[in-house]
Amino acid sequence: MTAKQLINKFDLTEHPEGGYYKETYRSIGEINNENLPDEFTGNRNYGTAIYFLLTSEKFSAFHKINQDEIWHFYKGSHLKLHMISPDGNYSFVLIGNNFEVNEIPQFVVPAGYWFAAEVTGDYSYSFTGCTVAPGFDFNDFVLPKREELIELFPEHKKIITRLTHH
Repeated sequence: MTAKQLINKFDLTEHPEGGYYKETYRSIGEINNENLPDEFTGNRNYGTAIYFLLTSEKFSAFHKINQDEIWHFYKGSHLKLHMISPDGNYSFVLIGNNFEVNEIPQFVVPAGYWFAAEVTGDYSYSFTGCTVAPGFDFNDFVLPKREELIELFPEHKKIITRLTHH
């Protein structure tokens, strides 16, 4: 299937960070705000899941959330996931199914890490899923301006500039 066919088949829409997504699961149960760490405002569902698709032309810009985020690989080219820890350490992982070259099919981005993702091959896509617990809420989502992130991590200016939208 092509990226466009997957977008149509799974009714994906554009995500603010880049790429396309659709929420596929949101638990009915909730965690009350008083039982969550201070960075959360309001109750959160136990967990959420989405389909997420990136193309060679559409990357996921650096952002962070308050929760761990589990990435799952489904189809297409591998995804390069870039991370900057809260103390400024940069790392990346390849999420895919070519295990012979150390791609992995599942990976957890720790809560509070800045992260971005891209498809490194030309004319390709990566179809993945993301699971978040406690459940995702846009109140937990921070999509910084390029200058703000460079001010925090000037040593990573090159990758931040390439993987931010503004």
